[in-house]
Amino acid sequence: MKRLILLLLLTVMTLINSAVSAQNTHTLSVPVCIRINGNFIKTDTEPYLENGVTYVPVRAIAASLECEEVLWDKNEKKVTIIDGNSTINLFIGSATAYVNNNKVTVPGGAFIKNDRTYVPLRFVSESFGAEVAWDNLTYTAIISKDGVTVPKDFIRHRTYSDNDLYWMSRIINAESAGEPHLGKIAVGNVIINRVLSPNYPNTIYDVIFDRKYGVQFEPVINGSIYNPPTQSSIIAAKIALEGENVVSDSLFFLNEKIAENKWIVNNRTYFTTIGQHSFYL
Repeated sequence: MKRLILLLLLTVMTLINSAVSAQNTHTLSVPVCIRINGNFIKTDTEPYLENGVTYVPVRAIAASLECEEVLWDKNEKKVTIIDGNSTINLFIGSATAYVNNNKVTVPGGAFIKNDRTYVPLRFVSESFGAEVAWDNLTYTAIISKDGVTVPKDFIRHRTYSDNDLYWMSRIINAESAGEPHLGKIAVGNVIINRVLSPNYPNTIYDVIFDRKYGVQFEPVINGSIYNPPTQSSIIAAKIALEGENVVSDSLFFLNEKIAENKWIVNNRTYFTTIGQHSFYL
């Protein structure tokens, strides 16, 4: 009996430690865009948001801000960024950093993930005299700094506009209230698939408000398309627009339990069900 209790305690402690470890693991779940002086920048590994802080691969942000040099000291596990008369030193796993030899505290600090050194975007940018703003509706960090021209190799030509994200997040919000995260992404996939199809308009706005075969989406009729989206809907919209696809080439979805019109069920090929929505090709 004592042995059984000991085994149960060990199991519980393992689960607790796993949960704590998971909480401390950095994730890449929220697609973040970075814009410097009007240009979106590209990085070889994705920037991301965690606990209200945007992290970015150090060499990408340093190059995009036209910093002179990035140095790595493997013995001290220190990354140094130099630009003109300004120098930043950050230490892996430490909240202590130095700006021109002045000690500062940087919650989250620098760390290594996927063989890349990540640094807090706002701290690095502002330390070099840039202004940083955050657009919560598009999950975009907006950086302004006089005299900086982003090198061509670091300019990202994003395939969607803020207007696309605006309407995508609203149709997802209106159609997917209460649906799981994948279900929200799936609705976004259907909109994009229609944009790519020759049978529908070629913009997100026009697909949503398409009336060629009658109004396509109920939120356009009842006005819920104009409701402010939740953060989860904005995130799902960005993920879909960034290329994540969970329903292949599906062009239709419906809640079969409440749908009065069964045309989709009778005429299209079933693909999958996510939450309350069934998706059809």
